[in-house]
Amino acid sequence: MALIIFDFDGVLADTLDDLIQFGQEVCDELGVKHVVKKDDLSNLENMSFASFGRACEVPEALVDEFVQKSLKRFADKKSPPAIFNGMSNILRYFSARNTIAIVTTNTSQNVHTFLAEHGLEECVHAVYGIDIPGSKAQKISIARDQFSAGAQRESAFMVGDALSDVRAAKEASVTSIAVTWGHQSLEHLLRGGPDHVVHSPQDLIEVIEK
Repeated sequence: MALIIFDFDGVLADTLDDLIQFGQEVCDELGVKHVVKKDDLSNLENMSFASFGRACEVPEALVDEFVQKSLKRFADKKSPPAIFNGMSNILRYFSARNTIAIVTTNTSQNVHTFLAEHGLEECVHAVYGIDIPGSKAQKISIARDQFSAGAQRESAFMVGDALSDVRAAKEASVTSIAVTWGHQSLEHLLRGGPDHVVHSPQDLIEVIEK
């Protein structure tokens, strides 16, 4: 058995279009004259709503408001984001014999709503969202310590689509798996030196079970 930790946006949830749209709406609401584009996300050193706001030229004094307004738009969305093709089957497959957790800069509630919409609530043992204190690396460590212990500690993996996911995995001493279907390019991900790179959800099986 293993502990498999997934990032949410860009790994499970296809939120790119929503992020760009909501980011633009919030910038407009805050009076920030910036045209939001994919590069605002794809070049981030630290993937978070706060960093996204800064990349969109939101003044520091308004960054927290940018975060809250963006998250509220996700919560108020009539239907949760789509799940990447193949990820439903992968979560069901892994959950039958492993522990699954999600560590994200989105809210835990938004993640639970997404999981319920896609019939995946029973597949995920824990969600660590932005509402839980600590950095992503600290939350990965909390998950690792909660679900594995001592000499029997399971193999632990962090599956992410951002450079900061790879770095957080290394900081928390878990195996990093970078996926290329998310918000950041392979070139950007490779800067973190991930332990593995996968190009499709199915590839996760070979990496984790080898």
